[in-house]
Amino acid sequence: MNKTVNLRSFKQKVRHNKSVFKRFLTKLEKNTPRGLDAIAEKTSAEVWEEVDCLSCANCCKTMSPTYTTKDVKRISEHLKMTPKAFRDKWLRKDSTGDWMNKTEPCQFLNLENNYCSIYEVRPADCAGFPHHTKKRMKQYIHVHQQNIEYCPATYKLVEKMKDLFSQKK
Repeated sequence: MNKTVNLRSFKQKVRHNKSVFKRFLTKLEKNTPRGLDAIAEKTSAEVWEEVDCLSCANCCKTMSPTYTTKDVKRISEHLKMTPKAFRDKWLRKDSTGDWMNKTEPCQFLNLENNYCSIYEVRPADCAGFPHHTKKRMKQYIHVHQQNIEYCPATYKLVEKMKDLFSQKK
């Protein structure tokens, strides 16, 4: 099976299916089926057999993680900078006061191979992305509604779950 992500094809599929997938997720949130978390975990494992993040890196190209105080401290130490120097060089505060990247794509993304230059100390937000198997999927449906536009793995997770639940009817 080809795990390589074709971003052009992905973006076309998103344009075509985004509203249908968002409606499906809204229904799932309002009428949560029994065993949803176990189904999401199993489906997520299937998705990762089909999707290679390194062939994509769309999240790093089009989104910014939120940097916690711990993230800033850990990354700045790794880069041998003070937290203030790190924030001044790389980050900005958004309208809610969160620290975000100043630029897209992420300054730590190597565009030649899609590797992260700070992978071992990356922000917690990056380490948890795309948040498929949080303990209670229902609490993350709003995140999946956003991420279907950015993450082929999330798109495929929702696509598979939609197909699965439509078969059960």
